[in-house]
Amino acid sequence: MAALQKSEAIRHIQLSYDNTDSQKSALQLILALRPEWKATQETITFVKFTDGITNQLFKAINKLPGLSEKQVDREAVLLRAYGKGTDVLIDREREALAHSLLARHDLAPSLLARFENGLLYKYVEGSVCSPADLRRPEVWRGVAKRLGEWHATLPISAISSEPTPSLSNGHPTKPRNRRTASLEAIEKLIPGKPVPNLWTVMQKWILALPSTSQAEKTRCDTLQTELEWLVQTFGNAAGLDAKPFVFAHCDLLSGNVIIHPSSSASSSRSSTSTCSDESDASVEVSFIDYEYATPAPAAFDLANHFAEWGGFDCDFNVLPTRSQRRDFLKAYLASYNSHTNRSFDSSESERLFEEVDRFRGVPGFYWGIWALIQAQISQIDFDYANYAEIRLGEFWAWKAEVEGKREKEGSELPLRERRWAQEE
Repeated sequence: MAALQKSEAIRHIQLSYDNTDSQKSALQLILALRPEWKATQETITFVKFTDGITNQLFKAINKLPGLSEKQVDREAVLLRAYGKGTDVLIDREREALAHSLLARHDLAPSLLARFENGLLYKYVEGSVCSPADLRRPEVWRGVAKRLGEWHATLPISAISSEPTPSLSNGHPTKPRNRRTASLEAIEKLIPGKPVPNLWTVMQKWILALPSTSQAEKTRCDTLQTELEWLVQTFGNAAGLDAKPFVFAHCDLLSGNVIIHPSSSASSSRSSTSTCSDESDASVEVSFIDYEYATPAPAAFDLANHFAEWGGFDCDFNVLPTRSQRRDFLKAYLASYNSHTNRSFDSSESERLFEEVDRFRGVPGFYWGIWALIQAQISQIDFDYANYAEIRLGEFWAWKAEVEGKREKEGSELPLRERRWAQEE
């Protein structure tokens, strides 16, 4: 495929963050970015955030005498150090492209610099959501509006390329190796689609899984078969507004949603406001961390966010019911419409609702594969292996329901499927 456009000229600091000497290496990076802080480095402190399970994130602040907390925060810098080995999961060049585009659209903080194993960017003022926050009506309405804006306005061309003619016409060039052959096979299943995309990302992840033992080989083969089934099932879906892919965040967990300061339950961007009474009130939010942003069906991004209502604990009891999902999608579509100058009739709204419903098992497959890789490479204290089993279990339960296998066997409806089918 044609190469992705280069990210904008962003300063590169030739230093690395070292987890074994965190304070010293972080301070060196901040002083390289802000040399004017050298004279007052004794007042520089780092606040570590613990919400993520891919990277390490710090807030660097310089508590100069006489400055208020708000003034200190305005000059704060976020330092995000990539998790060890995560390049196998994440295209860091694509992440920088995504961040730059979002900043141009005033949807992301300014990207200040890249360093050898991470990014430095402007601090986003506000409060980080918890899973419980995502379930508050004024917050999920804010999320719905912001996500509608993302999907309506951001071009996927910034983070993807058209496939090469040799792939799109069904006659690929001779593959160099098994991995290239598998990637080309997936691209052939979705001819003419921009790459990378949700499906090719998952293919890349499956190819990165260990396959030394027979059990590992069997698992890889199983996951490969399921991915091909998913692509055949969803690869040619029409998508929202006849767009098979949107610029999707793909990781809208609670820790990546920031509630703006002084954001009352009745505030929102005027361009997206459809509030007529307090029952439609929303707070204003922003999204952070764009490393998984990639072209994907809108229904996947929505279903993935709904799954995050349960947090890392995967509490299926609190996932959005059918009525909650309808209300969320109503706010989402109102925002989408306001940014595209078009309206949706009830049948189109219902079609999106049903498509999100069909995608409900795909996030489990996506994050299940991801967690299997993280279990091999991550230094973060998190039980990735158990998380992989839970998320893949979501996929298997959904597929059994879709194929009627569970009903045929007379098994009880699993909790997640039961909650998803619940009306109120």
